[in-house]
Amino acid sequence: MFTRRATAFLLAPILALSALPAAAAEAYFIGLSDGAVVASPVTIRFGLTGMGVAPAGIEKDGTGHHHVLVDRAVWGAGPDDAAIAENGLPSDDHHRHFGGGQTETVLELSPGPHTLQLVMGDAYHVPLKPSVASGQITVIVE
Repeated sequence: MFTRRATAFLLAPILALSALPAAAAEAYFIGLSDGAVVASPVTIRFGLTGMGVAPAGIEKDGTGHHHVLVDRAVWGAGPDDAAIAENGLPSDDHHRHFGGGQTETVLELSPGPHTLQLVMGDAYHVPLKPSVASGQITVIVE
C-alpha cells in the first residue's frame, strides 16, 4: 500500500508534535483575563499549545493534563513547591485536578478576588519540567 518512505512522510508531523519539548509548550486561559469581573459559578476553559492533553495515568511523550491552582502563590514560589515538584500536586481546594483530560471546568468561587493559574502535570500529577504553566491571573467574583 504505502512505501516506508511515504509512511514516514505522512507520520512525521504527528511524531514531531509528540516529541516537542515542554519548553515549546504554553498553557493559558481562554476568554478569561487578569482583572476580569465574573459571576459564580465561573466557567474556565484551558488553552494549550505545543503539546497534547492525555488523562492521568497515560504515559505519552509530549502530553500532560491540567491542574488549576486557586488562591495560592504563583507556581514555583509557594513554600511547598519544591516538594510538590518532586512528589506531585496535592488534591485540595487550592490544587484542582483534571486528570480525565478535561479542557474546561466550572468552579464555584465566593465573592471577592481569586487567583487562578494553570499548571500541566505528567501522568502522575507531577508538574512538568521544564514547567508548562500559565501566568497567574486574578478574577473578581461579584
